[in-house]
Amino acid sequence: MRQLLEFIPIVLFFIVYQMDGDTVTLYGWSHTVDGIFSATAVLMVATVLQVLATWALTRQLEKRLLWVGLAVLGFGAATLLLRNEMFIMWKPTIFNWVLALVFGASQFFGQRNLMERTLGSQIQLPHRIWARLNLLWVAHFTVVGALNLVVAYGYSEATWVSYKMYSAILFTVFLTGLTAWIVAPHLKDQPANNQE
Repeated sequence: MRQLLEFIPIVLFFIVYQMDGDTVTLYGWSHTVDGIFSATAVLMVATVLQVLATWALTRQLEKRLLWVGLAVLGFGAATLLLRNEMFIMWKPTIFNWVLALVFGASQFFGQRNLMERTLGSQIQLPHRIWARLNLLWVAHFTVVGALNLVVAYGYSEATWVSYKMYSAILFTVFLTGLTAWIVAPHLKDQPANNQE
């Protein structure tokens, strides 16, 4: 459920983008929606609110959500200040490729890769399965970053905005499904909790 809530800023970005040229009046304040620039401003505000709401509810700041927030604010600010939509359009690629590098490099530092460090306290898997999962996530981040550039440079801005929303959801569902498929055969080997 919480993962679905993380898509709210992207959905709001998409909705505001679709309102391009419309005038929105709220409490006496009027604003004409300026396409990707208004959508980027809404994305930034929604992301900050999402981080604050998550902290208020859990009293914890998730590193991943915090990094997403910083990336959105950085690339969003560049987009708005320089009036250049390519900054926000490059954000998914750079963010995903940085994650690919971090997950990939984790194979070579320490005894456990990043997947095992993240999920190892919740589930026990053979080392080769952790390596396979880590490689899957590296491949996922690499491909998602590359496809973002293909759409950003090969299609219209409107197509990229739609792609951004739908691909974020579909790629997450696909990666979760593949991860579950790889892990599922090993779940029966997990020690049972003896709670009476």
